[in-house]
Amino acid sequence: MLSLIVFLPLLAALIVAVLPKESWVRPTAFVLAALQFLFSLALLAQYDPSTPALQLTEYRPWIEELGISYFLGIDGISLWLVLLTTFLLPVVIGGSWTAIDKRSKLFHASLFVLQTAMLGSFVAMDLVLFYVFFELSLVPMYFIVGIWGGARRIYATMKFFIYTMLGSLLMLLAIIYLMFTAQEVLPSHQMTANILELYKLDIPFIAGQFLNPQTLLFFAFSAAFAIKVPMFPVHTWLPDAHVEAPTPGSVVLAGVMLKMGSYGFLRFVIPLFPEAAEHYAWVFLFLGVVGILYGALVAMVQPDIKKLVAYSSVSHMGYVMMGLFALNTYGVTGSIYQMLNHGVSTGALFLLVGMIYERTHSREIDKYGGLAKVMPIYTILFFIVTLSSIAVPMTNGFIGEFLILLGSFQASKFFGIWAVVGVVLGAVYMLWMFKRVFFGEAGELVKDEHHPLLDLGKREIAVMAPLIVLIFWMGLLPNHFLKYSKVSIEHLVETKDAYQLAALDAEGRTVVFETPAKPILKPLDSVTTRVAGVEAK
Repeated sequence: MLSLIVFLPLLAALIVAVLPKESWVRPTAFVLAALQFLFSLALLAQYDPSTPALQLTEYRPWIEELGISYFLGIDGISLWLVLLTTFLLPVVIGGSWTAIDKRSKLFHASLFVLQTAMLGSFVAMDLVLFYVFFELSLVPMYFIVGIWGGARRIYATMKFFIYTMLGSLLMLLAIIYLMFTAQEVLPSHQMTANILELYKLDIPFIAGQFLNPQTLLFFAFSAAFAIKVPMFPVHTWLPDAHVEAPTPGSVVLAGVMLKMGSYGFLRFVIPLFPEAAEHYAWVFLFLGVVGILYGALVAMVQPDIKKLVAYSSVSHMGYVMMGLFALNTYGVTGSIYQMLNHGVSTGALFLLVGMIYERTHSREIDKYGGLAKVMPIYTILFFIVTLSSIAVPMTNGFIGEFLILLGSFQASKFFGIWAVVGVVLGAVYMLWMFKRVFFGEAGELVKDEHHPLLDLGKREIAVMAPLIVLIFWMGLLPNHFLKYSKVSIEHLVETKDAYQLAALDAEGRTVVFETPAKPILKPLDSVTTRVAGVEAK
């Protein structure tokens, strides 16, 4: 089933690419994306939230000589990220119906390829397979921004590509090291990239000494994921990419792609390198707080609405990272919930900014004012999403940030206090922006009699409706969502120092991984028994 969910978008991309008429592209793409989402909902019916084990697993040897396999699985950590990915694509296509007016086939095919890459990243349980999907996501996003983006799109795409590739290369080196280490250490003496087998490694860690295997591997993986999140100070590619990207690109980038970074920390960094994660947690708590405050302060002075929302993403993802490195149940639960919240709320903000941009071809805050008088429906929807973004009670944002703050205070009162300051600053810049755009004296774009602004149409309201429903549903009834992740989170937090996962197939049977009778490759000279034995400690 997971293979179908991952690869059906590729079939959709092919169908869209061969359509004989350009007018058929948008409705066909929307229907295919909606069907993909409906099909993915079957995961909720088949998923058992009472066990932390990987479920619905699919395992096939791929490159047996290297221990690389086609291994897919899902648990409470990845379930909602998969559903968020399938949910947002029909919303994106419906919301940008008129935004893309050239090379529509290529654009929508790129969206579907990107969806496959993101879905594959969330369910891949082989490190090499994960790396393939993780890197594949760069290609369609490169074209989405580079072809359909703004005036500085080439600069933005190159910056995005270079930043991400540099981080990924460090992760690739770390993956290779882990595979050779597994060959030396594991009882099978077989090289493997199976993450469940790699969890069994006891990689040496020496507190206070940076040059030890676990610390170096920890920071190699962290570099790749920190750039993707992005964390301060490797965040600078994000505002440029958001500003230059077309509206659908911004929604997908903020809604899902950034979560590939935070998911990587949760799936790989913390359980693979638990001692380093605990020892250096203060670094990520500090950078998370700096990202929260920096993102908020820079957002305050932005003249461009889209760039303001982009910097708000830096701030919001800072909260996610704080929750993860609080390393307790409250923090991690809040982080996963905040990933979903950010995908819904910030995705909605980018859609709304795109809708007004289509009417005025401007994102300058100073050119608006008094918008509430001419676009009341748009104003109401924007206000609801703003409340969600600043974590007002009864909206989804409140639950995530509240849990993160609880976890942060439990881990460090100092960092927790500064995180609260970030909440206040977030309310300041969002409400100030809302006041300037929607109230006060009418700006030049609002009082232009030759180009009167029209309120949202039926299609635009229909696109926004599910996002608004989710904002209140997740805010008022959070347990409908939290219950699916509860056991997986508790298992990770309670056993992070010796984290293990069982794997169940579609029939609920335990999966047994078979290895070849003898190893094919010998370990690298640099990976010797000094990383394997107890004496290394």
